[in-house]
Amino acid sequence: MIVVFVRLFLLLCVGSIGATEVLLPSWNEGATKNCIIDFLSAVTDKNNPDYVAPEERVAVFDQDGTLWVEQPIPPEFLFTFDRIRSLAPLHPEWQTVEPYKSILARDTTSIIRNMTSEMIAKIMAITHSGMTTEVFGQIVNEWLDHAVDPRFKKHYTELVYKPMIEVVDLLKKNEFSVYIVSGGSQDFIRVYSEKVYRVPPENVIGTTGKTRYEYIDGQPVLMKLPEVLFIDNMKGKPESINLFIGRRPLAAFGNSTGDQQMLEWTQTGKGRRLELLVYHDDPIREYDYGPESKIGTFSEALMSEAVKKGWIVVSMKNDWKVIFP
Repeated sequence: MIVVFVRLFLLLCVGSIGATEVLLPSWNEGATKNCIIDFLSAVTDKNNPDYVAPEERVAVFDQDGTLWVEQPIPPEFLFTFDRIRSLAPLHPEWQTVEPYKSILARDTTSIIRNMTSEMIAKIMAITHSGMTTEVFGQIVNEWLDHAVDPRFKKHYTELVYKPMIEVVDLLKKNEFSVYIVSGGSQDFIRVYSEKVYRVPPENVIGTTGKTRYEYIDGQPVLMKLPEVLFIDNMKGKPESINLFIGRRPLAAFGNSTGDQQMLEWTQTGKGRRLELLVYHDDPIREYDYGPESKIGTFSEALMSEAVKKGWIVVSMKNDWKVIFP
């Protein structure tokens, strides 16, 4: 019933819009697509009372489940698990200690069932540190070149959502500064963000570990330390947006409870805003998950909040002509 209310709300977005057939070609024609284009038309038209100057046009995107696939486990988690396996010979105690035991046994069911934010932070601190930032980038690149999704048989950098990339491109064409604001590792995403999303590394904000300035063979380097600087999820997202961007976004795009505060922060700004959540309801072309999923949870409370506040909820099944490029 709630989804029906969301669809009814979108019917209000069919206002004065120009020719839409050439914009967002991977989106089905209808109210959802029209809401996005109508928003852009309003904030970029100098004759419109909702006009916003280019320097104030900021858009923020979550990554996992918003820009690329996150089921059954986000790609960075898989990278982290592979790193645990590669480091295991140096840590024989991992054979009997969780979560390392399940990771080494490739027991995905147990990993997902027992996953906690503390566990994730712990293993990421171990696997993302003890090297320079340059070496870490090389390791990530090598992994991305070889890792293939078992279901889709494609590299993870190919499993991006084409409709959302079209939104990124359209925003940039309309002089928006586009940022990725993710709970994932900032250094991990920066390796491929420009190539995959056309978002430069300096526009990536994510969970970040501490670094230390050192010298190796007389050359200055930044060493990655096994300490968390900040976690960029839930309330951490608006905090990091304020810290690193310094402007409240005009538009925010997410897909889960981890993005709620980012959308709230965006909406409470002055003037017209756009808040959008991707809802995964396409088990044939991608996945169908929501309130029961531990990965990318889209709770019933979040859906109620979206209805109450008029946020756009995108049905992958109904609103997208295609999902992957």
